[in-house]
Amino acid sequence: MTSAEGRKALPNEPQPVVVPLTHATIFLVLTVNDGAENLTRIRSFCGDLPKLLRAVGFRDLNGNLTCVLGFGSGIWDRLFSAPRPKELHPFIEIRAGKRHAPATPGDILLHIRAEREDLCFELATQIMASLGDAVAVADEVYGFRYFEQRDLLGFVDGTENPVNQAAIDAALIGDEDPAFEAGSYVIVQKYLHDLARWNALQTEMQERIIGRTKLADIELDDAVKPTSAHNALTTIEENGVEVKILRENMAFGRVGAGEFGTYFIGYARKPARTELMLQNMFVGRPPGNYDRILDFSTAVTGGLFFVPSQTFIDSVTPDDPVVTSGADSESASTPAASPAADGSLGIGSLKGESHE
Repeated sequence: MTSAEGRKALPNEPQPVVVPLTHATIFLVLTVNDGAENLTRIRSFCGDLPKLLRAVGFRDLNGNLTCVLGFGSGIWDRLFSAPRPKELHPFIEIRAGKRHAPATPGDILLHIRAEREDLCFELATQIMASLGDAVAVADEVYGFRYFEQRDLLGFVDGTENPVNQAAIDAALIGDEDPAFEAGSYVIVQKYLHDLARWNALQTEMQERIIGRTKLADIELDDAVKPTSAHNALTTIEENGVEVKILRENMAFGRVGAGEFGTYFIGYARKPARTELMLQNMFVGRPPGNYDRILDFSTAVTGGLFFVPSQTFIDSVTPDDPVVTSGADSESASTPAASPAADGSLGIGSLKGESHE
């Protein structure tokens, strides 16, 4: 494949990161239990997952069943002898006044998608049976497509998502990390919404918070759109050029429990892009000019995972951790990025800032 960035063809097969939005999703975040035998079982599962996908997916070939497998920073070195992905590190917690983006436990992420809920459920069941007591469930969310790809706040979610080659360029690593080409970094957060307070707002106020019209999904003109609008703060530039991430967000909820939420999942070839978006939302750009969605929505989880290529996954063996071919010396020796001592992202003038 080629790209507008002049990328050469990727030598590895990616996992199904860039696929059309489906009607049903299950997000599973797992922690790995202690014991060398559990690490062996997880490596063995890497080889089992394609077989499980084929077996379950064959029940409805039009069901578009897929599963993306990702690993957190804390488990990577215990599982694999290959060099670490250059930018893999733990999720960086953000605190700014009353706003909080927490970092929560998670070693493995499974992002299961299909057009049918039963396909997702069956695959999740088979996955957990395969992993057994090697893991514990830290979070489990069943997402669904809500009307015209809207979130439970009533606005279309993902309008500006890149498509086709642009999506590949946004989500998949290129030759900047040769050992992990076709991989991706993914950040997940579970947000709970106070819908009673949100729905009490006039539509015009909601639109100013989001930055788009509610019915027609048209972006507000810059002359009337506040600089604190959600779509303004999540627009990111590198060297004067706008860069994208690939969002695959889904609505979820439990009416009887009064739980209404959005599961945010953003894939990117560089995690710093998504991290800067979150910094802008929670701290503000400039600091204090934060995303007013956060007055009505609360992040309750947060995790960063690396999604290796399918080629990498296929090369994992139960007893002999994979050794990636083609790894350059820089990849092998570069330590994982880590948060600054003060917990900030260390990005420009936002470093260490925390404001109301």
